[in-house]
Amino acid sequence: MCHHREGHLYDTSTQSELTPYFEELLSIYTPSTMLPDTYPKAETRSLIDDLKERWNIFSEIPRIQIYEILKSVCHELYVNVPEILDGTVGIPELYDNVYLQSHALLKNNDWDAFVTEIKTKNRYHSKLINFDILEKYCSFIRKTYKTGDLFYRARISEQTGYPISEMSAPPAGKSSEGRANARGITCLYVASDVDTTLHEVRAGVFDFVSVGTFRLKQDITVVDLRAITEISPFVDGLEYLDHAINKQYLEKLNSEMSKSLRRSDSTLDYVPTQYIVDFIKSIEHNGAQEYDGIEYNSTTNPGGYNLAIFNPDLFECVSVSVYDIEKLQYTSKKVL
Repeated sequence: MCHHREGHLYDTSTQSELTPYFEELLSIYTPSTMLPDTYPKAETRSLIDDLKERWNIFSEIPRIQIYEILKSVCHELYVNVPEILDGTVGIPELYDNVYLQSHALLKNNDWDAFVTEIKTKNRYHSKLINFDILEKYCSFIRKTYKTGDLFYRARISEQTGYPISEMSAPPAGKSSEGRANARGITCLYVASDVDTTLHEVRAGVFDFVSVGTFRLKQDITVVDLRAITEISPFVDGLEYLDHAINKQYLEKLNSEMSKSLRRSDSTLDYVPTQYIVDFIKSIEHNGAQEYDGIEYNSTTNPGGYNLAIFNPDLFECVSVSVYDIEKLQYTSKKVL
């Protein structure tokens, strides 16, 4: 069942180790003919498409081969319920409001409604989030960085640049709003490489930019939002159905953390991510803070990533270089 020439070959005719895992995963699906009348017909699709898109399973294997693999691995299930492979399927709980109340990260299954409430109705005490679910998922996407690891932070400057002492995060009470912090709360934003931090600072042509190299002073653990799509449905302690429901919200959180505001946008657009990050910051284990920051994609420089560090003292700036922005390259698309 493996297409990589160096991979392990799984013989579906003689081996059955994978059968329980796949049968349990497939048990969350219901053939379209058996779904409730209230289930949106437009949301049904073939099992193969859903496995590829929702779980990233079999993504590089032709459809006909996926079909034969599933028939072999889940032979008994196919014999009893052939529609699971031959027709279209859905996951009923995705549209079951009672189930979502206790199993979904967002109880109302609506990111936009959560954003509206947190921005305009209830800034600090929203009841739309199941925080125990968020805490559980954080444990699946934790990542460790070691003492001495290097990251970068940029500030638009004069040609003479900033000294090392002025390259860290603004002091408490003087910081502006960011993706992970409200006004006045200190947070250090660093990037994976120089190119990413130059993009993130959004310097104009002919600007000078001071780039500080920051060295990690001790081991840290962060919540890696970029790893959400890589969580396997087969990982221990993760229920297939709950993962199917919540994966979309976690992906949305990553995209919202990565999104850069336009000049015309309001800093209120940062409030939803600030609210969620504040909770992650509050998670403790044995009386100590569990996570030191958040990792998320860079949309201004695809391939790069950023860290939002809750305690800037975990890093020290060891050097500063000044860059002259000589040329910018624009890409665009017509919207009207």
